[in-house]
Amino acid sequence: MDKYFVMIRMRFLTMLAYRMEYYTGIIIYSINIGAYYFLWKAIYGSQGEIGNVDFVQMTTYVAIGWMARSFYYNNIDREIAADIQEGKVAIELIRPYDYVLMKTAQAFGEGVFRFFCFAVPGFIIVSLLFPVHLPSDPFLWVSFFVSIFFSFLIFTQINLAVGLTTFFFYNNRGFMRAKRILLDLLSGLLIPIYLFPAWVQSIFTFLPFQSISYVPSMIFSGGFTTELVYLSIGKQLLWSVILIVPIMLLWKTAKKIVVVQGG
Repeated sequence: MDKYFVMIRMRFLTMLAYRMEYYTGIIIYSINIGAYYFLWKAIYGSQGEIGNVDFVQMTTYVAIGWMARSFYYNNIDREIAADIQEGKVAIELIRPYDYVLMKTAQAFGEGVFRFFCFAVPGFIIVSLLFPVHLPSDPFLWVSFFVSIFFSFLIFTQINLAVGLTTFFFYNNRGFMRAKRILLDLLSGLLIPIYLFPAWVQSIFTFLPFQSISYVPSMIFSGGFTTELVYLSIGKQLLWSVILIVPIMLLWKTAKKIVVVQGG
């Protein structure tokens, strides 16, 4: 496992070398949160609550959703696609580590950098500009950090699966773009899941997407009961295990394809 910790460290240092991009990203995320703040302010109007959630809770939900995204978000699907299209994956396959685990480690190193150099300072700035409520219950803080870790795992696993499909389609840029938009929508980042029709919410309960953004945002904003917090984190754990299966199948099949292409 030491080699994967080295990869985490190297990706962190690489991101640190180009940190100016993420300092500007803090401003961009703050603008996004500000836009959603005024949008939801107009939607709420004089209403005290929508879906048993008041405006301050909604502001907190939006702010923490975007800041959590800075931790779990990564582009390893594009990196995998580039490795395949440029032929670099052939070299990676003969190196003394597992390619999929290597990409996961690199994504986590990037996530750690984003958390400390992006999410934390960004959230401090946002909390000074907008009415964000910080939970006083230590249980919610611990549950939130556990939840965003599983958010990272699930998001990364989906990216791994999408990236590995490049072995079969050779060019799946359109698929990756569609995935990005759908994940932002279906994860609850853009619109909270509880605002969807009941029949849509029932479908979402059988999908992993709400475990990415909706669950940690609802935990932090106090929208879940204690029982629901445990249940939601349990579902995140379950999905992070289930998603291993398609990744293993895709990777096993993909390696056979690479052998055939190589003669």
